[in-house]
Amino acid sequence: MGRYIARRLLQAIPLLLIVSLVIFVLLQSAGDPLATLGGRLPPRPEDRERLRRQLGLDQPVLTQYAYWLLGNDWTRFDMDGDGVAETAGTRRGVLRGDFGTSIVTRQPAIDIILDRLPNTLILMGTSEVLILSFALLIGVISAVRQYTMLDNILTGFSFVTFSTPIFLMAFGLMYIFAVKFREWGLPYFPTISNPAQAKTLGEYIWIMTLPVLTIALISIAAYSRYIRSNMLEVINSDYIRTARAKGISERAILYRHAFKNAALPLATLIGLDLPFMLGGAVVTERIFAWPGMGRLFIDHLGRLDYSVLMGLLMLITVAVVLFQLLTDLVYTWLDPRIRYT
Repeated sequence: MGRYIARRLLQAIPLLLIVSLVIFVLLQSAGDPLATLGGRLPPRPEDRERLRRQLGLDQPVLTQYAYWLLGNDWTRFDMDGDGVAETAGTRRGVLRGDFGTSIVTRQPAIDIILDRLPNTLILMGTSEVLILSFALLIGVISAVRQYTMLDNILTGFSFVTFSTPIFLMAFGLMYIFAVKFREWGLPYFPTISNPAQAKTLGEYIWIMTLPVLTIALISIAAYSRYIRSNMLEVINSDYIRTARAKGISERAILYRHAFKNAALPLATLIGLDLPFMLGGAVVTERIFAWPGMGRLFIDHLGRLDYSVLMGLLMLITVAVVLFQLLTDLVYTWLDPRIRYT
């Protein structure tokens, strides 16, 4: 097992390099980040040229990528136009943990990302726990009580919520639980979810309720249908009928045999979804003004802030690689027949 893990980690190194190069080239071709630095008054041509030299944007793309990756004392430019090149500083490079400095805030990109990361982990982690809890419950009940009235109700609810666009779900929840509840004199939820305003744990939960429900309701519908399908396939298998013939209780058959085998494809789905939690929920965070990674990405994408964007995308890329490895290891626990040698 240890040799397998080491081999997978070594294989991830060239993969991460290729992905980072592709993302870097695509971002470089997206536009000019200096076009928005002056706000409504764009910088003068001489100032723009000076900034291009200062930021290294006058270098070839592959050279910029090498500097971004390895770092170098290359940021020398004529700051005051006297013909003397001053040194703006050095970059250690991404391989040594330096993602560069944001051209928008002039702060280290890694500090900006780490400042928003806890908010995203809390929001997405809470949503994922809610999704898995209710999706498992609904999926198993629907499979065990197939074609009953309860199954039809849960199926209809799943189809409606899954078919609803996430922005419509967010506005619908805001209209009912914020606007209408306030008109009816009931305790209402805030439409702006800023965790900095919460002074107690209860206020924090109250503030994040609507964003969590927006994310969870749609995913619960998708997960529950997937679980129902897998459970139906497993409980109709020959070994389940054999277990019933031996007199094993229905509860033991359901949870000890059927669910564990049905969870194997579910582990794949969860392993694919969890890494993208780090990217946040772009639409939800934007609507509720939640200061997370998704909102950070949109804000800096509009300014083409390469350092922050590359940091966010590489964080997600590394998470995908690690979670795929973790998913493979979970397979061996769910199915003892799977061995990596």
